[in-house]
Amino acid sequence: MKLAIVFGGESYEHEISIVSAIALKKVIFCELIYIFCDKNRDFYLIPANEITSKRFSSGKYLNDTKLTLKQGGFYFKKLFKESKVEFDAVINIIHGADGEDGKIAALFDFFGIPYIGPSIEASAISYNKFFTKLYAKSLGVKTLDYEVVTKENKNISIPFPVIIKPLRLGSSIGVSVVKEQSELEYALDVAFEFDDEVLVEPFVENVLEYNIAGCKIGDNIRYSIIEEPQKELILDFDKKYLDFSRTQKVYKARLTEILHEEIRKSFKLIYEPLFEGAVIRCDFFVIRNRVYLNEINPNPGSLANYLFEEFSALIQDLAQNLPKRRKISVAYKYINSIQSAKGKA
Repeated sequence: MKLAIVFGGESYEHEISIVSAIALKKVIFCELIYIFCDKNRDFYLIPANEITSKRFSSGKYLNDTKLTLKQGGFYFKKLFKESKVEFDAVINIIHGADGEDGKIAALFDFFGIPYIGPSIEASAISYNKFFTKLYAKSLGVKTLDYEVVTKENKNISIPFPVIIKPLRLGSSIGVSVVKEQSELEYALDVAFEFDDEVLVEPFVENVLEYNIAGCKIGDNIRYSIIEEPQKELILDFDKKYLDFSRTQKVYKARLTEILHEEIRKSFKLIYEPLFEGAVIRCDFFVIRNRVYLNEINPNPGSLANYLFEEFSALIQDLAQNLPKRRKISVAYKYINSIQSAKGKA
């Protein structure tokens, strides 16, 4: 099997995507083709045996083969003809904008390219933390209370301490814990550096946090283990950055059977059918034995490979069982019937 990994993009998480792409080389055991989307949204075919982070920071990738995305896949020019990059499916590992907001999914759908990753609709909902809250509520999955504030209206009514998050960003970028009013203005200014809208939630001290990943193959969801991530005040950018390069397996969290099943049940509600075709990770809080959704990661760091026992087999199985595209027949019957009724050919 040949799988193409598409990474990079015009995003605050561009560099993290590079780290994720390199990490996957260690955990997916089939032929991998690397396709880099640079900050200008140009695509390049990167030699798999020469992929290093320095290749991108130095600009050396500009000497690699430039690609064109068109119907059916990625193409490159030869002397007298155009050739197609051959693969069975694409893995979308672009984090943040371009990869998780639906842009790349829209391109893949438009050009008929099979891909592992969130659909347009799934991206739109999970990329925006406010939409995620509404989606979870519609499913009966609990979330923390929240408010959305803007640069024009910075008033909040949630009691301190609170946590401040840019509305459309991951990897804990721009996130702050605010313990009192005097710290609020600065924290909001930091968050507004990355987005025009900000989510405010109550900060729960020493909250229990659990992560679970999975995907649907055939009729069944294949769950990962449930992990309790190690953190200090919050799971900050530095720790999440390390997560993006993780390939070593982690240990199962020690949970009661009831909580274990409740977390799985909440994951299933969130996953089906919106995220079919993607490997996602959901982060949950447990407060007084109740499960709350913290966030949905539609393209988790290095696809959360470290949470699965047989990750390579999982990805290859998923690539062979992606949702089928609905074919729409365009036969011009309506136009032809009108012309026929008018006596015109």
